[in-house]
Amino acid sequence: MGDRQAIGVGLLGLGTVGAEVYRLLQDGDALARAAGRPVVVKRVAVARPDRPRQVSVPAGVLGSNGLEIVTSPEIDIVVELIGGIEPARSYLLRALSSGKSVVTANKALLAAHGVELFAQAESSGAHLYFEASVGGGIPLIKPISESLVAARLQAITGILNGTTNFILTRMAHEGWSFEDALAEARRRGFAEADPADDVDGHDAAAKLAILATVAFRRHVRGVDVYREGISRITPRDFIYAKELGFGIKLLAIARIHDGEVEARVHPALVPLDHPLALVPDEFNAVLVEGADVGRIVFSGRGAGGAPTATAVVGDILAVARHLAAGVRGRSLIGAGTGTRVRPIEDVVVPYFLSLQVIDRPGVFARVAAAIGEEQVSIASIVQKSRGEVAEAILVTHDAPERAIRRVQDRLRALGVVKAISNVIRVEGSV
Repeated sequence: MGDRQAIGVGLLGLGTVGAEVYRLLQDGDALARAAGRPVVVKRVAVARPDRPRQVSVPAGVLGSNGLEIVTSPEIDIVVELIGGIEPARSYLLRALSSGKSVVTANKALLAAHGVELFAQAESSGAHLYFEASVGGGIPLIKPISESLVAARLQAITGILNGTTNFILTRMAHEGWSFEDALAEARRRGFAEADPADDVDGHDAAAKLAILATVAFRRHVRGVDVYREGISRITPRDFIYAKELGFGIKLLAIARIHDGEVEARVHPALVPLDHPLALVPDEFNAVLVEGADVGRIVFSGRGAGGAPTATAVVGDILAVARHLAAGVRGRSLIGAGTGTRVRPIEDVVVPYFLSLQVIDRPGVFARVAAAIGEEQVSIASIVQKSRGEVAEAILVTHDAPERAIRRVQDRLRALGVVKAISNVIRVEGSV
């Protein structure tokens, strides 16, 4: 290291999280005790140094050249908080290739380019830490990668996006439409002006890719994760789900089957007594299952400047302790090879179907027969008469996705089915 008495930190980015990280890193005595050496912020790079900041940074520390941070001999740990893919990817590859350790909260980058970042860290003997990339202040990466490393983890099921969980909670409890719940999420600062990253499932998919990679020790990319958003969910879906004993959540699910990884993000019915059904508003929760540990639940607020910054500083201190002790960095995953991903068509779960049908005798028999022709059996059925059109609410037993798609084609071809209002997967017991 450049200065043997202090561990030099360079910050890329000084937004909400970056400013809080900088503030926390000013507690020099506490950091030195925790790390075994002084930890000092030597450089901070931002796009516009002249803009007002939440924290005061000395002129000699604040600048605009990120490349100087990743190449400076006085920097031992590069902390990336700018987000996005570029220039973050180039900066981190450059830092790792020169042996500098990296701490990042960049879920999008890790989900898209984790393979090359892990490989470069492994090759250079550098440390790559990313606790804050998933779950904000909820400890997930370290418990899964270290405490549960021998637990033979088999499945992860989580609520990984606070915005969508807030929206679905309001829809369930207040009977609001998706649009009204989204507007309230915006008003409270949970949703961006363009909420697509959240409501379409991109954010949760990136986080799931990271968790699956760590839990199963196989590279899973964001593009490997099947994804559906929540915009098709209606208040009526919640009413019928509750009558059947279910709630509705946007779930991120990863499982491993004989070396093949199943990874998907989509709305799902969950039994009302399931641990994840009880997670409210902007909270996140992750349920991990292992052959040797059973079920373990992690939960808490999944976002926010202070919780995320706390996780980042925790990573900085962990890396600093390793550097002070002369411990060579090792990637959690290594260079790795390709991962076999199970196609969504092969995933087998129960399904909830909401149909609008003509209200006359024999209709339900025809609907049941059409479903049975695809070797799909019905676990329960509820009829709601609404004048000339009735609503048929069905829950199937386990069925492969490809069979349910064929069922929908058959139902559309029936003259008695006016519309398929929604099709939602079911997780947990039917």
